[in-house]
Amino acid sequence: MLQKYSSADISNWDRYYRANFISCLSGYKPAMIVGSIKENGLPNAGIFQNIVHIGAQPPLIGFINRPRAASPHTIANIERSGLYTMNSVHRKFIENAHKSSAKFDLEVDEFEAIGLKPKFREAFSVPFVSESQIQMLLRLEEVIPIQKNGTFLVIGEVQAVWLDDVQIEEDGFIQLSDNQIVGSVGLDGYYSAQLEKRYPYARP
Repeated sequence: MLQKYSSADISNWDRYYRANFISCLSGYKPAMIVGSIKENGLPNAGIFQNIVHIGAQPPLIGFINRPRAASPHTIANIERSGLYTMNSVHRKFIENAHKSSAKFDLEVDEFEAIGLKPKFREAFSVPFVSESQIQMLLRLEEVIPIQKNGTFLVIGEVQAVWLDDVQIEEDGFIQLSDNQIVGSVGLDGYYSAQLEKRYPYARP
């Protein structure tokens, strides 16, 4: 049965229901844990789903951060240090990863709270997720405010990538489903992906 919901209908819904509904409309999204370091030196972990590839030369990845009043820690940490990490979510620790969506106090070691292990690589001051098979170090490039709703597009340049038992095909393609790396839908749904088919580069 065809259903229609106007913007007026949507604006009158419960806040959580509305957020879940709108988030689901854009379909499957990445799920990655952003690692940063707090001013007091404790590691910070937060799961983000609105992640987008912006370009490959230079390698840029962006994510949407909620308004500062709602989610101040991650963006403040990134702006202060200029570095952060992005870490893939595996089927075996989805529950732990989801716990990082909670609002912890500044005095809490968030990795310890969610049951994942921080890993500090080389001389970098920001934590990676030890359990993640894809780990990226990013340097902050831009924080672009979105005036309409007070959110921010945070853009980082990839500085280094670590892959743990992840195969790269001859053309650079990474088969994420082979490694049981999950994506997300809505506010709290996690999905395992399966490759249907790859096609050659399309030309007229």
